[in-house]
Amino acid sequence: MSAQQAQLKAMIEQSVLQDVARAEQKIDNAMKVMEGMDQEELEEMAILRQRRIDHMRNAKARKKLGHGEYNEIGGSGNEKEFFDAAKASARMVCHFYRKGSPICEIMDMHMNKLSKQHVGTRFVKINAETSPFLAERLRIIYLPTLAVVMKGKVTDYVVGFDDLGGQEDFDTETLEWRLGSADVIDYDGDLEGPPAAGKKSIMSGFLGKSASRKQRYGKAGMEDDSDDDF
Repeated sequence: MSAQQAQLKAMIEQSVLQDVARAEQKIDNAMKVMEGMDQEELEEMAILRQRRIDHMRNAKARKKLGHGEYNEIGGSGNEKEFFDAAKASARMVCHFYRKGSPICEIMDMHMNKLSKQHVGTRFVKINAETSPFLAERLRIIYLPTLAVVMKGKVTDYVVGFDDLGGQEDFDTETLEWRLGSADVIDYDGDLEGPPAAGKKSIMSGFLGKSASRKQRYGKAGMEDDSDDDF
């Protein structure tokens, strides 16, 4: 063994010994803290530890179901996938969309953002044109429409951009507020009105001429139903 190799080996061994010493010190410190605890404090620590374990398990389970992502379901006309997803997740938001529709693409952008911010809720999309049975059963008339699903039941709808001020340039925070009002996400803001960042634009949409951006969905196909001047 050369002198250089011996020096490198010694450095590695020293680094390992230092890591072991730091780990042992942490254990010793933790033991001292525990020794100073009474029974009630130990029980509280055990409860907190179990909560952390449960949280990690739930997070893994949600990720496996598709939480934290914005995915399309019902491919190739498999409408049953909607009902399976609704049963698997306690809270779900489903975007009924039309392929190639600019206003549906706007909704896609906001849904994608919220899916990463609210991992306790599943965010999905389904093509209304390839899922006619499901669209008819849920009375989907205009696109885009968001169906709010709680414990397997549709409890609310966000139809077009009407609830978002009737404008295409609404903030993601405005949609977040609307979904928070439906209790489908954990929302920390004020439910009395839209967030301050988008309040001016959304209220002008409510008070002025609403540029309602949506498309009528029916057996005859899609018809533009906007009442703006675009």
